[in-house]
Amino acid sequence: MNKNYIIPNEWSIIEEGFDAENVEASESLFSIGNGAMGQRANFEEDYSGKTFQGSYIGGIYYPDKTRVGWWKNGYPEYFAKVLNAPNWIGIHIQINATTFDLNVCKISNFKRELNMKEGWLGRSFNATLPTGEEIEVQAKRFISVKYNEVGAIEYAIKAINFSGEITFSPYIDAGIENEDANYDEFFWETLKIVEGTHQGCILAKTLKTEFHVATAMEIDFAVNGNQVLPTHITTIEEKELTYTYKVKVAKGDTATIYKYASYVSSLNYEKADLIDASFKNVSEAKNIGFKQLFQDQKESWATIWETADIIIEGDIKAQQGIRFNIFQLNQTYMGTDARLNIGPKGFTGEKYGGSTYWDTEAYCIPFYMATKDASVAKNLLLYRYNQLDKAIENAAKLGFKNGAALYPMVTMNGEECHNEWEITFEEIHRNGAMVYGIYNYVNFTQDFEYVVSNGLEVMIAIARFWHQRANWSEAKQQYVILGVTGPNEYENNINNNFYTNYLAKWCIEYTIDCLNKVKHNYPNDFDRILKKTNLSIEETYKWMKVSDAMYFPFSEEHNVYLQQDGFLDKEIIPVSELPKSERPINQKWSWDRILRSCYIKQADVLQGMFFFEDKFDKEVVERHFDFYEPLTVHESSLSPCVHSILAASIDRMPKAYEQYLRTARLDLDDYNHEVHEGCHITSMAGTWMSVVQGFGGMRVWENGVLVFNPQIPAEWKSYSFTINFRGNVLKVYKSQTDCKFRNESEKELKLIVNNKEILIPANQLITV
Repeated sequence: MNKNYIIPNEWSIIEEGFDAENVEASESLFSIGNGAMGQRANFEEDYSGKTFQGSYIGGIYYPDKTRVGWWKNGYPEYFAKVLNAPNWIGIHIQINATTFDLNVCKISNFKRELNMKEGWLGRSFNATLPTGEEIEVQAKRFISVKYNEVGAIEYAIKAINFSGEITFSPYIDAGIENEDANYDEFFWETLKIVEGTHQGCILAKTLKTEFHVATAMEIDFAVNGNQVLPTHITTIEEKELTYTYKVKVAKGDTATIYKYASYVSSLNYEKADLIDASFKNVSEAKNIGFKQLFQDQKESWATIWETADIIIEGDIKAQQGIRFNIFQLNQTYMGTDARLNIGPKGFTGEKYGGSTYWDTEAYCIPFYMATKDASVAKNLLLYRYNQLDKAIENAAKLGFKNGAALYPMVTMNGEECHNEWEITFEEIHRNGAMVYGIYNYVNFTQDFEYVVSNGLEVMIAIARFWHQRANWSEAKQQYVILGVTGPNEYENNINNNFYTNYLAKWCIEYTIDCLNKVKHNYPNDFDRILKKTNLSIEETYKWMKVSDAMYFPFSEEHNVYLQQDGFLDKEIIPVSELPKSERPINQKWSWDRILRSCYIKQADVLQGMFFFEDKFDKEVVERHFDFYEPLTVHESSLSPCVHSILAASIDRMPKAYEQYLRTARLDLDDYNHEVHEGCHITSMAGTWMSVVQGFGGMRVWENGVLVFNPQIPAEWKSYSFTINFRGNVLKVYKSQTDCKFRNESEKELKLIVNNKEILIPANQLITV
């Protein structure tokens, strides 16, 4: 596969020329969605080559029985799978009775485009069938943002060198399997197939979880721009509904099929109402018409881009990369439904399963807070609050008591469902990210009311976990945390991971700080919370004993905190000395060799210094960066953004830019050789952070002041971004010569820029 086949363009992802080797990668890269549902960029017509079909509905999942060789107490019984939903895009096509299949055609002028500015996917090409007929195809589809249960397809075929008959057979296929099924099972049961007048519906349910989904379609046609509606033949099979239309064409004629489709589920409707609701959606879509739906789509995306866009001048690949990341983030999560979250693959693939990892709290919340509004980020926090009881259950399964909570590494409904022991049992740092997400939200929004109403209960349960998980070491005369996996998953079952220990200490201290604030400012709520959580002041004293005496491994020789106790027992060889033929090591080395190596998958000690940089001075960060970054292989999508931000903070702009490009174009340039499995959605928020927090130097100090220390890569002419800060819209522009701030709100805004306080009047522009 050619990894660099995407054409640079400011607003579009473009593929020119057809290469079967790129099909699965393009299906990931050109995916579309609207926050409620999405799909890979599969062809509408039949394709006999290698393909990975995928359509997905937010919140719909299946608990696939865990597949392991050695069952351990506390192990999750299932791995929650993002469900591949019934396929609504399909259209069988025949040209004079010959099946149209790109895999057996001669193809020219092939172009595929994902227009990110307007939110649509298009293809155009000429194809010559084995029987000699030549056609020109123009196809366009989108998933509506305004009508978030609706998708639409416009598929036009022009007869270039023949007269005859084009047969269109649009269908719904509920006989879909997941590529990642543990036991090759079907996860859907078809309940009912309903035929209508040019519309049809399949009602199906998921096994075990009993989600009911109605998938409907309605069909319309035009020939040379004039509406026609030929009669159709209906074929109903066990799991598929197909309508067959035959359209007569003369040489030069263009026949166009319009397919309107809808998913509706029992998450939002009574089960008895699903079929009617799905038919209503497609009928309304057809009445509105493709042209108006398309116009609505363009307007919806224009609104999104008003606050989400980052403009980069002078570096088209960097510009394309950041917009691709922002686009995919918005396709995955719009923030309107607190039951949904941001899966690591979004709607682009099935790998990893689950809808939620710690990535949400660590990386995604800052993006949604600043580009939408506080309510969107708050919904992500409420998602975790609403699953607190399950987190307490998860901890209890592992032997923790007294309402201690361990949030899952992977979940759909709050239960842990990750099926690797070194992650499920050991990667407990995820618990700290829950508290960090609350801290980050409160610091940015000043909405301490969330702590009072919801957040403190989560923080208390997590502090209880850390208190119980640490143990006193007589040898060290300090508290230690043993048998963990840090963010660097290339080490398992290690002792005293610096990041985990530091996070545990910080979580306890922040929780006690918030308890004291609530006690003094919200006494009635303080009493309510203590009663609800059965918390005593004496218990918090026990927590403080742990945080006050937490152990951190440190090397006097190198003057750095160690990633874990035994890190210096490893042979320290920088990544630069690894042959390229052995990269990525997770695909070339045995797991045993990886675990014994010094190589770091992603920021670990540096993750802590990124989260808590105000606790470490610049010289300390620089020293740790110089020690750990040369050992980091960046084989996690979450790695480059942290290194880019830290590099910018210590004035290493060439390294910051290098890592920015890696995070921004991780999928577009397929750095890790795995984009065919889906895109790395949650890490895309880190790309946004690399520009805003890295190059822009944006921080919010604990006194609530918004701070910028803008820098610019030598490769760029300028960049600009927009922030929604507590209801104030601020545009930031940085060039090689100056920096400008435009306050687009109705009240003045105080900033600190390059360590100097400035006041921007309402609706004014200032140059720094």
